[in-house]
Amino acid sequence: PVQLLQPKPLPGRSGRSQRKPREPQIARSLIKEVFSYFVKMPVTREAFKIVEKCSEKYFKQLSSDLEAYTSHAGRKTVEMADVEMLMRRQGLVTDKMPLNLLIERHLPLEYRKLLIPVAVSGNKVIP
Repeated sequence: PVQLLQPKPLPGRSGRSQRKPREPQIARSLIKEVFSYFVKMPVTREAFKIVEKCSEKYFKQLSSDLEAYTSHAGRKTVEMADVEMLMRRQGLVTDKMPLNLLIERHLPLEYRKLLIPVAVSGNKVIP
């Protein structure tokens, strides 16, 4: 009788992957696009690597702060009030610098058209 050949298992390998899980990262193309929008001049590769590292650290801190504000409020979902609080704490939004003025100064026109209608006086953002 003919027997079917079975592959031999390799020693030291289990069914699971040996790679460590990686943290999610912001796409390099997105960082480059945003950075080049504001810089408007050539940037060396070394300088861009530093910008990438700074962006990663900034967004980690930003998300950590938002998570803390949300849990302090007893919620499990980040809301606009948390984002507004963060922007106030960073000094970006003040009584003299309302949110809609920040939007006008720093965002391209296509985003301004979307966001300015939701930014109302008193620095409150409504959906």
